[in-house]
Amino acid sequence: MPSYWEGRRVRLRGIEPDDADAHIAWSRDVENERNLDQIYPPQSRARVHAWTEEGSRRGIEGDNYHFQIESLETGALVGHIATHHCDARVGVLSYGLSIHAPFRRKGYAADAVCLVLRYYFEERRYQKANVAVFSFNEASRRLHERLGFTLEGRQRRSTFTRGQFHDVLWYGITAEEFRELHPEYLGD
Repeated sequence: MPSYWEGRRVRLRGIEPDDADAHIAWSRDVENERNLDQIYPPQSRARVHAWTEEGSRRGIEGDNYHFQIESLETGALVGHIATHHCDARVGVLSYGLSIHAPFRRKGYAADAVCLVLRYYFEERRYQKANVAVFSFNEASRRLHERLGFTLEGRQRRSTFTRGQFHDVLWYGITAEEFRELHPEYLGD
């Protein structure tokens, strides 16, 4: 019987100190950084090791959590998904997601998002998830639309990269929509 934290393609787990080398390698992927937030100056190995050490000791903070995404098939660390701006009173959460270049378009992102949504909707009583997608990130736009998220708004000229301003697109999905569209993630 699979663990609660296993989907069809991935397993979600916490940060481990040994994850530092993968995160160091991923930080060299400028396009991935741009899609997440912004391009940062290089970090020292010591700083990344300290981050994974500290992250391995930190638990859930409020309802914010940083999940690592592993391939069920190979055990490789393929990305991460972190919840943030979790408001338990209103029942709304946001998250950021990253699947690293060699592992994209294999179903890992969709599986990870569905596992996180199942947990927050079915176990934490959240009723809505929001995700911000930069307008230039076509892959993330397609992923969220395929998962059933609705485009709810556009913040014009709200991020800057490659010498230009870009819009931020806001997508949302309710717990009811998730249950209807993804019953395979729900228990008996």
